[in-house]
Amino acid sequence: MLIAQVSDFHLKPEGLLAYGVADTASALKRTVQHINHLNPRPNLVLVTGDLVDEGAPDSYIVLRGVLEGLIPPFVMVPGNHDDKEVLRKTFPEHDYLNHTVEDDGEDYLCYVLDDFPLRLIGLDTVTPGEHGGGFGPRRMAWLERTLTTHPSRPTVVFMHHPPFASAIGHMDKEVFKGWKEFHAVLSRHAQVERVLCGHLHRPIFRRIGATVVSSCPAIGMQLYLDLREEAPSTFIMEPPSLMLHLWTTLWGEETLLTHTSIIPDHPAQYSGPHPFFGVVSPKTSLRR
Repeated sequence: MLIAQVSDFHLKPEGLLAYGVADTASALKRTVQHINHLNPRPNLVLVTGDLVDEGAPDSYIVLRGVLEGLIPPFVMVPGNHDDKEVLRKTFPEHDYLNHTVEDDGEDYLCYVLDDFPLRLIGLDTVTPGEHGGGFGPRRMAWLERTLTTHPSRPTVVFMHHPPFASAIGHMDKEVFKGWKEFHAVLSRHAQVERVLCGHLHRPIFRRIGATVVSSCPAIGMQLYLDLREEAPSTFIMEPPSLMLHLWTTLWGEETLLTHTSIIPDHPAQYSGPHPFFGVVSPKTSLRR
């Protein structure tokens, strides 16, 4: 099974740039084309939140128009920039968006997909009105029960907020609520192969228990990599990227591998592929 993970589009209404700089709609259109031309093509696309920038209905109209061009099926979880009710109304055929768990007086989108070689669990980490994420006790209990029902089934959990500190100071100011309890749940369920997140706009990996937890680079813009504690909140227009998660058997062992795929501005931006062997190199002079 090949899964493409995309995250953090930050789409604006038609014709508007995100933060006055980023043409996020064009970046997402290139991403859709990139995924459609991958060989092999992914079996599924996971979208890990912040699909739009401010939850505006007009932004979701743009979102639907672009994602309708995807050839593989896709499933979504919300991010802190999303409006969950507008998301549901925009994609009424996505029935899983109606699967909710009541927690702390709010309904959260939590669901399971059992129709693939990997079991997929989508979790809603968004607390209304807050930038940081987390879980309340009922979502934590739901996750524990869901994992307990199939203790030997290889499983991927996907959600927006990473349950770890990133060393990007301005992103760590709001602690993931319930992170210790979430780590404890993971430590009791060795069948969890990955926890896939967004939010950080950079590829970051951390081991928790027996699994690997990662954040996906963004489509809209990347966070500027500044590991000083006092670093300001800034972004940089590095290329959009996605992650490819391959569940396969290699050397006689089942494994989940993760690759990063950079999305070019246009198909000819990066020269290649070029062969390493079997080519006679022309004589060149390295003297200046």
